[in-house]
Amino acid sequence: MKKKALTLLLAATTALTFALTGCGTTGTTEAPAATTDQTATEAPAATTEAEAPAATDSAEGTTIKLVNNKAEIQEGLAILADAYKEQTGVTVSIDTIGGGQDTQAILKNYYQAGDMPDIFVFEGDTHYETWKDLLADLSDEAWTSDTEAEYVGPDGHVYGFPTTTEAIGLSYNKSILDKAGIDPASITGPESMRAAFEKLDSMKDELGLTAVIGYYTESANLWWTAGQHLFGTYLDSGLARNDTTYLDLINDGGKLDPERIKAFAEMVELFNEYTDPQGVSGSYDDQVLGFASGKYAFVSQGSWIGASMTTTYADQYAAAGNFEVGMIPYAFIEGQDTIQTNSPNWWGLYKDGNVDAAKAFIQWCSQNDGGQQILAEKCGCVSPFVSSQYAPADPYAKTIADYTAAGKTSAWHWQGWKAGLAQNVTSVIFQDFAKGSIKDTDQFVDTLQKAVEAYYAQQ
Repeated sequence: MKKKALTLLLAATTALTFALTGCGTTGTTEAPAATTDQTATEAPAATTEAEAPAATDSAEGTTIKLVNNKAEIQEGLAILADAYKEQTGVTVSIDTIGGGQDTQAILKNYYQAGDMPDIFVFEGDTHYETWKDLLADLSDEAWTSDTEAEYVGPDGHVYGFPTTTEAIGLSYNKSILDKAGIDPASITGPESMRAAFEKLDSMKDELGLTAVIGYYTESANLWWTAGQHLFGTYLDSGLARNDTTYLDLINDGGKLDPERIKAFAEMVELFNEYTDPQGVSGSYDDQVLGFASGKYAFVSQGSWIGASMTTTYADQYAAAGNFEVGMIPYAFIEGQDTIQTNSPNWWGLYKDGNVDAAKAFIQWCSQNDGGQQILAEKCGCVSPFVSSQYAPADPYAKTIADYTAAGKTSAWHWQGWKAGLAQNVTSVIFQDFAKGSIKDTDQFVDTLQKAVEAYYAQQ
């Protein structure tokens, strides 16, 4: 059954006084508003353009522009672009926006400058209201019959092309857990999780650990780690994929379930207790490198880090033994047994751009004899297409497959809460809790509840 997106409130254009500057949504037929946010004026991190000679005279000189927000697949996308130009003669120019930059703000500036890309990334419900009047309808495209992961708007039409399936869970280094005599399957709730953390902490020197967990909360660039992905497990951990109970509650004026959020806060407190102190200010690269190097038994990042471990940090990962990885659920309540899997974002097509050429490109990307092999083997994407014969050499691919086969996955629904919530509100509170300026779980819950309600109350 195709998934129907949730209708969102329009994003607020002002932030809480203690919050970071965010990017609101317009939800109108007017051009998306330009922004004065500093990140929006920065140049994209990298530009890659295929240079292979044209293969057909009819395609000579055709160029389509694609904006990507995942720096870890930048090199793979360059290979994809080269292969497509060699086969078709069409140039695919790829702008990669990374390093914590505000992709949506940069896209708005592109639009205002009359330089909107033909293909651009958006995060489903969160950004649909911003771009809904500019997105091409993809409902009749052939690839839609080969996946259940396309983005379907509130009107029932398809607007987003999926490139991968990602997973959110508590990632672990199996080699370290084996040495400590800890079976990850035995960690099924708060008590067993604490017992595992305490045992690992007592063996840190023996195991060569810097910390039990690399839990990073820096809120300027890593706002999405704790404030979005981890907080998102409060919405979904242990629930059926179509269960939106806690999303519906938070969208009803910012309400949180008292018992569930208290249990969640106690897990966050555990992470604060056993994390690397660098986590309050360290970067994404620091976090992933620490895990890839065997310095953390656990890390609060999702399956996307596998691409970096096997490319950017391949030497450090090899030195640490190319250890097997896995995930356990964020089981802040006993018996929660699911990880969260979803398409993290989608490629949308600008309806006033080179639509036919862009449609041809994404169709090629969906095919076994086209881009699927490159997306899997060079970008590390776990294909959302049923017919795909390729799997990435990604350390998390088996974990995703195993949980999916067992029916032990929840969706992630943070894409359906009010836009800007993580960047403007929750990430700052998680960082303050990690720093100690929020003293305990009661204060954390109280601060979080009041701040989320206040954010939803903004017009």
